[in-house]
Amino acid sequence: MEKRAVRNIKLCTKDCLCLYVCPTGATDTENGQIDNSKCIGCGACEHACKSHAISMVPYKYPKQQEKQDVMCQKLRKIAKSKIDNKNIANNMLNNEENKNIKKLFKAISLSNKIMAEELMRESGYLLPQSENTIKLLIKLSEDENLDEEKLKEINKLIILLKNNIE
Repeated sequence: MEKRAVRNIKLCTKDCLCLYVCPTGATDTENGQIDNSKCIGCGACEHACKSHAISMVPYKYPKQQEKQDVMCQKLRKIAKSKIDNKNIANNMLNNEENKNIKKLFKAISLSNKIMAEELMRESGYLLPQSENTIKLLIKLSEDENLDEEKLKEINKLIILLKNNIE
């Protein structure tokens, strides 16, 4: 399976060992992202990265597992409750003065966000190989209030994701 390197900028500590081991110079870019046109998928940068900010991902993802509609509906219902909980925690966070309690609300908000993302992923969204993701993007692109720049980006994503589905 052909793979390519991707860097999570949020995890990158700028140790830059990846710059020295990459045989093609794909890791040496001005924006910090790995140049996929140069990456040969050898994985040397991933092994050299002490902060684990670089991962090897496949060019083509396997087809998404089939799920029953009733299961997806239930997963989305639970995800909605997690999103509601996240919003409640955020509101409480904004109205709280005590630093320790603020930390607690922030943690509750973040944990609910992570759970909602995982539930949405399990229900067939947030996966690059998911037809549900493409359907969602198409639905978003039909919004009359969407500005031209966002519409261009959504259409670009739709094309990229359609090319990714086997």
